[in-house]
Amino acid sequence: MKEFIVPTRKEVSPANQQLFDTLEKNLGMMPNLYAYFAKNETALADYLALQNRKSTLTAKEREVINLVVSQVNNCKYCLAAHTTIAKMFGYTDEEVMQIRLAAINFDHKLAALAMFVKDTTVTHGEPSAETKEALFDANYTEQNLIDILMVIGDKIISNYLHKITRLPIDFPEVD
Repeated sequence: MKEFIVPTRKEVSPANQQLFDTLEKNLGMMPNLYAYFAKNETALADYLALQNRKSTLTAKEREVINLVVSQVNNCKYCLAAHTTIAKMFGYTDEEVMQIRLAAINFDHKLAALAMFVKDTTVTHGEPSAETKEALFDANYTEQNLIDILMVIGDKIISNYLHKITRLPIDFPEVD
């Protein structure tokens, strides 16, 4: 069976070495999944641009999306990484579990978002009329809808990359 290896800084292009340096400075580490993107000349920069694009969503809303999609796709790497990030944004362990299950009882607007994201991910882009209506009833806009889908797509990319490569998880693992 093919074994996928996380590249070291020395094994990637000079442009990707600069991104390694920036990520290590900003995150205190180079996450294995990001390092793997660097095996491709442009993929890491492209992926970071997608993740860091301007958005109508808050960082906390984006973490809800990241956690829900990762739960639906059962991506252990992304669940570990985004649980860590969600806690940095102030979510408690209980809130993180509610988010992952799309069963949020601590915030009505986030509950509608999580249900829409779960339904959209499970149905491969065909959420029910009810979850769409609930999203808009919670004061999300069509601009928000586009950003929600951008984050879902972003997370599907990283979920699939990890599920295919099974790179070592370098964040505290979660159940």
